[in-house]
Amino acid sequence: ILNSPDSFRYQLIYTQINRDKNNNPSFKHYRLHVDKNQYFNPASTVKMPLAFLALEKLNRLNRDGINKYTPMLTDSAYEGQTAVTADSTSENGLPSVAHYIKEIFLQSDNDAYNRLYEFIGQKTINERLWQMGYKDFRITRRFVRATEEENRHTNPIRFTDTNGRLVYNQPAAYSNLEFDFSKKVLIGHAHYDRNDSLIHEPMDFTTHNNAPLEDLQQILQSVLFPDQVPAKQRFGLTEDDYRFLYRYMSALPGQSTYPKYDTTEFFDSYTKFFMFRSGKSRIPAHIKVFNKTGWSYGFLTDIAYIVDFKNKVEFMLSGTIYVNRDGILNDDKYEYEELGYPFFKEVGNIIYRYESGRKRKFIPDLKSFEIR
Repeated sequence: ILNSPDSFRYQLIYTQINRDKNNNPSFKHYRLHVDKNQYFNPASTVKMPLAFLALEKLNRLNRDGINKYTPMLTDSAYEGQTAVTADSTSENGLPSVAHYIKEIFLQSDNDAYNRLYEFIGQKTINERLWQMGYKDFRITRRFVRATEEENRHTNPIRFTDTNGRLVYNQPAAYSNLEFDFSKKVLIGHAHYDRNDSLIHEPMDFTTHNNAPLEDLQQILQSVLFPDQVPAKQRFGLTEDDYRFLYRYMSALPGQSTYPKYDTTEFFDSYTKFFMFRSGKSRIPAHIKVFNKTGWSYGFLTDIAYIVDFKNKVEFMLSGTIYVNRDGILNDDKYEYEELGYPFFKEVGNIIYRYESGRKRKFIPDLKSFEIR
């Protein structure tokens, strides 16, 4: 795979973390074929910044009676929109920002992402990320069949107390944001369209979501290590938000009661590609992976911070690969199991073995990431 970068379109970032005598971390990045101009479909990795932005928006609302656990009811007001007024997988039977974020990190739920997209709004999502310095980021769509215009319209939303009394009402919104679609992005040599017809032309990703690998890594780093990034790159999160995120970014599906998952389908490493996903490996209790993965159209991506509490090892690892031997997109024939997941497992193990033997001047104190 490493000898065929053009075929596999892989990009890798390994970040070495060193601590000083006060346990303050510094970061050294090593990159392999990283290129923000080489498109990969970010798939579910874009759910990560939306989780952070949703918490930030709640904090900026700063209204009594509203927090991440407050019931959030979504209505519909435009073509293609759907409503959500209940959630049987949550403890109180009601949807909330907190519950959607749990689903995003535990199982990568698409509807949870869609609801946060609607709460934040397309315009705010992009303008805020651009303001933070992520100029090449582009979030244009939900994960549901919708036109470009339908994705610009977002639903009216109500926050209520547990008795159903209205606490806050957010009207429907429209994004008039202008995106730069001047650079054509074409991949493959054929694809199936939404009518399941085979089109003998590359698939056009020009207007799809875009998230460069370095930006995704920096976004994760800014939440794990907020004191080590410039102020403009910090999300407006509370201490409780950070603890909540650390808990669910590293939790496994089987550790969740609400929602409750079938662990034969949602096994330990379901969303943990590096070191573990191939072969559905069990994850030792002393290792935690704080991450977000994505898989779609033959692209696999993982943005991860890996911690071994027993051996005092920590590092960040981000990567993407394209595994589509026949060059046809949307045919559900991708080499995820044969090539993609084993690649992530092997790369993760190579770096882990190196990190396990690497001499450190100061042993890291990792207790801030120990979540029960």
